Amino acid sequence: MMDLRKYLPLILLGLGAILIFSMCGSYNKVVSMDEGVKGKWSEVENQYQRRMDLIDQTVSTVKAAANYERQTLEAVVQARAAATQVKIDANNLSPEAIQRFEQAQNNLYGAMKSLLAVSEAYPELKANQNFVNLQTQIEGTENRIAMARRNFNEAVNGFNAYIRRFPTNLFAGIFGFSPKGYFQATQGAERAPNLDDKFGQ
Repeated sequence: MMDLRKYLPLILLGLGAILIFSMCGSYNKVVSMDEGVKGKWSEVENQYQRRMDLIDQTVSTVKAAANYERQTLEAVVQARAAATQVKIDANNLSPEAIQRFEQAQNNLYGAMKSLLAVSEAYPELKANQNFVNLQTQIEGTENRIAMARRNFNEAVNGFNAYIRRFPTNLFAGIFGFSPKGYFQATQGAERAPNLDDKFGQ
C-alpha cells in the first residue's frame, strides 16, 4: 500500500501553486475590470462636460437675446460653478463621491430646467435659431448622459460582484480594491429624456 505521507509536501506544493495561479488570474481580471470602470467614468465626465459647455453657450445666448430675469441666470451660473468644484478621482469612485457628484449635477440640471422653462415668456428667444439649436443639443446630451451613466453602472455592477466572489474577496481589500458607487435612478429615468418633459415647454 502506497504511503501518501511522503508525497504530502508535493501535494501541498501543487495545491499552493494552483491557488497562486488562480489568485494571479483573479487579480489581473480585477485590474482589468477596474480600468474598465475608470474608462466608463471618463465617458460620464465627458458627457457632463459637454452639458456644461452647452449651458455656457445657452446663458450667453439668453443674455444677448433678451432682457432676461437676472435671478434665473445667476442661479444657473452659480450651480454650474458649484458643479465644477466637485472633482472625483477615478481611483476613488466611492458611493459617497458619486453621490456628491450626482447632487451637484442635479442642482445644475434643476437651474437649467428653470432657465429654459421661463424662456416661454420671451418670444425673441423662441425665435432665436441659435437658442433653438442649443435646446436640441441639450436634449441630445441628456440622452448621452443617460447612456453613459447606464454603461458606468453596468461596469460597476460587474466589478462589485466580482470582488465579492471567492477567492477574489480574500485579496481584493488587501490590494485596495473596494466597492464602487452607482448613479441612482432618477424619477422618470426609464423614459428617454425630451425637451417637453424636461424643460416644461
